[in-house]
Amino acid sequence: MRIVVLAGGIGGARFLRGLKQAAPDADITVIGNTGDDIHLFGLKVCPDLDTVMYTLGGGIDEEQGWGRTDESFRVKDELAEYGVGPEWFGLGDRDFATHIVRTQMLGAGYPLSAVTEALCARWKPGVRLIPMSDDRIETHVAVDVDGESKAIHFQEYWVKLRASLPAQAVVPVGAEQAKPAPGVLEAIAEADVIVFPPSNPVVSVGTILAVPGIREAIAEAGVPVVGLSPIVGDAPVRGMADKVLAAVGVESSAAAVAQHYGSGLLDGWLVDSVDEAVVDEVEAAGIRCRAIPLMMTDVDATAEMARQALALAEEVRA
Repeated sequence: MRIVVLAGGIGGARFLRGLKQAAPDADITVIGNTGDDIHLFGLKVCPDLDTVMYTLGGGIDEEQGWGRTDESFRVKDELAEYGVGPEWFGLGDRDFATHIVRTQMLGAGYPLSAVTEALCARWKPGVRLIPMSDDRIETHVAVDVDGESKAIHFQEYWVKLRASLPAQAVVPVGAEQAKPAPGVLEAIAEADVIVFPPSNPVVSVGTILAVPGIREAIAEAGVPVVGLSPIVGDAPVRGMADKVLAAVGVESSAAAVAQHYGSGLLDGWLVDSVDEAVVDEVEAAGIRCRAIPLMMTDVDATAEMARQALALAEEVRA
């Protein structure tokens, strides 16, 4: 079975770990979000790609879900002594090595997709990880500060401000001019199943879909497209997805997110058991829906979610 997964950060990475257990013989291609990418200290940082790579490769800090395990922050502390920031973005010493290698390879002319493949050669994540595009795309968020509207990088909004200001708009800058990375459209065309994990529908999956050609390829693939709700009981499972959903005019509910993706894209949708009452509403929108436990409490629970997603895909196919 050939499975394509559109993945953001922590939620996408943890779902993939369960999917690998549920379908150990599957050929899994992960299209990773690069809208969170940022340049810091002269280095190209790709948080979502690295979170997938570290999680599946056994190097992730399990407690926080991002960054390296057994991490130290001496370089960051020394930079702060020189007055060099930003101090709000925590790059650890081990993590620095990944970003140095990536930046050197990009500087030598290698595209991001080739660099990601080279980095994965060390981590052996057991999936094919492809950035959504080799072109530079950065998600920016429009906010009002002291009565003045300004656009800030998504990382500043998410990490520094903790989404404390209402988001007026979310813009993947550069997406309109970007092209899918080599292998992205081919993987979608050859897939048996396409999965939207419980990642942020606006700044993770939504940013991937903003790259011209990707949404269209998924809609035209002719295979089941199944998603899992990141909203449980009208609140995000983790993170602050409700803040960016509001910016695109979507309420924070499992049904609203399904309708945001739309029946032209989505064939099946899993909601949490607590949201069973919305199943009929989602199905009325033309999307097959089932209610199951959706909390990724451990790998076994996540693997069962993945099995249910694949079972729903087969139900849709039939």
